[in-house]
Amino acid sequence: MIHRGIINYLLWKTILSFQLFLSIFETFFLPLLILKQITMNNKNINARFIFILGVILFGALMRLIPHWPNFTPIAAMALFGGAYFRKKHLAFLIPLGALFLSDLILGFHQWMIAIYVSFALIVGIGFLLKQRIKVGTVLLASLSSSVLFFILTNFAMWIGSPFYPQNFVGLIECYTLALPFLNNGIMGDVFFSTIFFGGFYLAQLKFPALAKA
Repeated sequence: MIHRGIINYLLWKTILSFQLFLSIFETFFLPLLILKQITMNNKNINARFIFILGVILFGALMRLIPHWPNFTPIAAMALFGGAYFRKKHLAFLIPLGALFLSDLILGFHQWMIAIYVSFALIVGIGFLLKQRIKVGTVLLASLSSSVLFFILTNFAMWIGSPFYPQNFVGLIECYTLALPFLNNGIMGDVFFSTIFFGGFYLAQLKFPALAKA
């Protein structure tokens, strides 16, 4: 049975996220339409592109808000970018850039390479969502991303670690002790994927200019 504190926390995060999401894009959508008219001859820069970019930056901003360990939008940012950016190089560069900017504030550590490799691979999972974005596929991609991130980052933590024996037993011990973080990661990935994909779906209904031609 889910603890009441967890439910209250998720409700608070949901309300806060939607309020931030809606306030940001309600405020700036008209300027985006104007920018679209100015740049209408540029196929890479339009209201849809800037909206998707805004979602990625919103995710980076949410990393800076106090949260449970591993309850972050990292995987959701990568999935969303991979699924919606039409240019593959932008799907990698923009989410990775947003992640890097937020890390400049949060700080770096010795396992950053594993995090960025995981992030790039999750963008690849996002590519698989193109043309098949549904509740079930997004949920499956989100869960797969959580497991991928868990396996790679904890494997990196185990390698050369003075805290775990450098053998199979030590690796299993590392993964076992990290399981609570996996639970938080899954909740965070599903939560933020719902915010990003669900929010963009609703935005396309309200603002047809965001929908694909």
